Amino acid sequence: MTTVRRDGKRDFKYTCTCPYDYGGACKHVVAVLLAASEQVRKKQEMPLLDPEDDLYLEFYDSLAGKPDDADDCDGGSASAKKRDGVPTEIWSMLERKSRDELLVIVAGLSRDFPAVTRWLRERDQMATGKIDKLVRSLRKEIRDLTAIDAWTSHWDDYEQLPDYTNVQQRLQALLDGGHADAVFNLGEKLWERGNKQVENSNDEGETASEIAFCMKIVLKALPDTKLSRVEQLVWLFDRIREDQFDMLYESDCLLDDACYTILHWRELAQVLEERLRQMPFPRPDKWRDKFRRRTVMAQLKEAYQRGKETEKVIPLLEREAEPCWDYETLVDYLLDSGEFERARYWCIEGYSKTIEHAVGIACVLQRRLREVAEKEGKSDLVAAYRAQDFFESPSVGTFKDLSLAAEKIGLWSVVREAAIGYLQSGNQPFVSGMKSGAWVLPQPEVGRPKPLEQKRYRLSQNRVLLIEIAILEKRHDDVVALYKELCKNSMCGRDISEKVAQAVSKSHPDLSLKIWRITVDNLIGEVKTHAYQEAAKYLRKMHNAYLQNKRRDEWSAMLVELRTRHKAKRRLMEVLNDVEKNDLLVD
Repeated sequence: MTTVRRDGKRDFKYTCTCPYDYGGACKHVVAVLLAASEQVRKKQEMPLLDPEDDLYLEFYDSLAGKPDDADDCDGGSASAKKRDGVPTEIWSMLERKSRDELLVIVAGLSRDFPAVTRWLRERDQMATGKIDKLVRSLRKEIRDLTAIDAWTSHWDDYEQLPDYTNVQQRLQALLDGGHADAVFNLGEKLWERGNKQVENSNDEGETASEIAFCMKIVLKALPDTKLSRVEQLVWLFDRIREDQFDMLYESDCLLDDACYTILHWRELAQVLEERLRQMPFPRPDKWRDKFRRRTVMAQLKEAYQRGKETEKVIPLLEREAEPCWDYETLVDYLLDSGEFERARYWCIEGYSKTIEHAVGIACVLQRRLREVAEKEGKSDLVAAYRAQDFFESPSVGTFKDLSLAAEKIGLWSVVREAAIGYLQSGNQPFVSGMKSGAWVLPQPEVGRPKPLEQKRYRLSQNRVLLIEIAILEKRHDDVVALYKELCKNSMCGRDISEKVAQAVSKSHPDLSLKIWRITVDNLIGEVKTHAYQEAAKYLRKMHNAYLQNKRRDEWSAMLVELRTRHKAKRRLMEVLNDVEKNDLLVD
């Protein structure tokens, strides 16, 4: 069905039930408008629908947004009055019925709606405490749902997803009936099978979300089960470690529950301590074993903190730093505690232990050493680390950081000379060898990671970076000289060319115009509309440069030349017309 409305406003509003979904109006909407315009052209009245016709009823139901009896189905509008979630008119109607009349109504509902029959049966079972049949039924439903192969397909708009709504409702009903242990046992089965289902699913997270809603009810039930408080915490921490798909996203709320006292957290800490003692030390290449141990260590740290035993945290982190390779957590904790010297020791220790097998961790610890120097106000050591960063990974960013650090100690000219010389020659200066009078940059506590030496050597001749630094420092003559040298070696790509053209457009307009013209010709050569539009951006830049230098004749001649050479390209001519129109507006 297709509808088109105007309602006295300027724009038309339309809807259509056809599957077209590519933006704009579909052909059915256009057809309706054409038919209506034909009636207007002939000065004929629009034909009206017969009020008795099915199309009339369907049309006005769609305008209302819901059928006439929607209030009876969904509880009425937001403004309708309710009593215990039931519309007041329904409640009043039921109050007027006799006992026999109510029995007839309920019996009829049970006959016509199997869900009502099940709800009545389960309600009676929970009232009498005989929930065995309900639990068996729910266990079977969980088994059947978790056996579904969950997937979605965006190509054909099909999907096969399990619906856990009924499981959620029945679990909540059991919990409301005071059967927390039954909910917990069912939750364990759902957790075991649900994780496997989600792991093998091919959806957008819908299945994990459905199971998470069910597990939310299980978490609510946990404090009321027969398990001791410590057993509850152990179970919860075990599940959190297994939670790869964030299906226990509300576990933090439960951990903050006042029912778990300081004593309970200390008892949990003892359990986790024993677990760590029983775990073998992982080998350097066993990353999965390290991760498992690190997870238990992190949970023990949390137990210490919640149990007000914070004095045990640092010894734990120091003890586990090497087997877990978690020096970063230890160093960060020490820095937050203000123990800078201790943090420095563990940065150096961790660096030496990880540099061979885990360069990434070593680099993090190197940065932490610089942060320690910053916190202690050792500006010369900070500059040494910034120099180390630059020589390890030259870029405009590391160059800026180095300049700020060296300027702070008044030695930027010396350091800059070494940095530029490194890019020009590839010769790495020793950081401690850069002198100015009696001053010497201190040697950083750790050296640069050796695996990056070859990378640094390849970057040492980076002419592009020299150009970018010259642009940063507004040395436009050097920018032009370096760029021309780069082009001799056929290394002047579009990115650096655009940066150069923009930077020297006022000081060296001829070079900028040459670069932009090459870009325009290349884009036109693609023979695509979007390329023509992009070329227009550079033509406008050229237009501004020509006008600023009072060279309008050259600009006009270039437009004529482009029109002559590419006169067969109709789309390009339209773009040039737009550019020329803007040119006239400037005049």
